[in-house]
Amino acid sequence: MEHFDVATLNAVRLEAGQSYLEFLRAKTLSAGLYVLAAGEQDPQHPHTEDEIYYVIQVKARFDAGGQDRAVGAGSVLFVAAGVPHHFHSIGEELSVLVLFAPPAGSQSGQDDQVRT
Repeated sequence: MEHFDVATLNAVRLEAGQSYLEFLRAKTLSAGLYVLAAGEQDPQHPHTEDEIYYVIQVKARFDAGGQDRAVGAGSVLFVAAGVPHHFHSIGEELSVLVLFAPPAGSQSGQDDQVRT
């Protein structure tokens, strides 16, 4: 078993100066913490893996494949591989748990983290 604390993960992410911190990579999935400041643009582009977002904190909107909706703390979003998507209208800091299956980048021939 592994245990992760969001506050600790966020501190590591801040120290690294990145918006995304992958904190788990296993054979069949990867997980990361994604944080954007209020008003910041989400530079994501379609990924080659299926993705689940769990919104930890924010009031924003999310567009996936032309479907746009309000999201907030507790929202769970599924985005299939290849679907264009991004958060927008971010009114306060966005903090999201991101799960990729299979691991991020594994289907593109790149073994990297969230590609923005």
